[in-house]
Amino acid sequence: MADTLERTSPLRPLAARFVRLPNSVAIVEEPFITMVDLRVDPSGPGGRAAAEVLGVELPATASTYAKIDDTTVIWLGPDEWLVTGTALTGPELEARLREAIAPHGGIAVDVSGQRTTLRLRGSHSRDVLGKGTPLDLHPRVFSAGAAAQTMLGQAGVILLAVDAHGEDYRILVRASFARYLADWLLDAAGEYTPDEG
Repeated sequence: MADTLERTSPLRPLAARFVRLPNSVAIVEEPFITMVDLRVDPSGPGGRAAAEVLGVELPATASTYAKIDDTTVIWLGPDEWLVTGTALTGPELEARLREAIAPHGGIAVDVSGQRTTLRLRGSHSRDVLGKGTPLDLHPRVFSAGAAAQTMLGQAGVILLAVDAHGEDYRILVRASFARYLADWLLDAAGEYTPDEG
């Protein structure tokens, strides 16, 4: 019988440290999210076909995302989006999008294995992020529906504002940088964590 590999999260070893954080800077990994890179002309039939498959219009405004149910579509460029969700596997979502957009010159590629997602919530989450990114994270500027490709510490990330108050964020980071970023976030959250002892 052939051996099979077990799918594991790059941050599973840190789960116990995440659990010890206070609610003001809670960190949780959201592993195994489907991610498909989508390239298509948004104003042509391919863009309309992709929107029909996804159930949501492709965001046309820079640094935003659109969400419906389980599906999030993140603007990466004038003709590029990252589609995330958990309802379908990467190959399933890629196949559905390809079938719809390939006749119109579009491309869909499953990139689910590239990144993992961290969720940072709490009243000090914006303070923690502010230690490592040049972005203005004030809710007047970066609020629900905003997305940006930026540096956090020394890692390139895609940062999504989930709420309108600056207290809930999703951070998409390449798997190879995930451990570094998690350690960085834990260190940055240290001042908001009561001493154990």
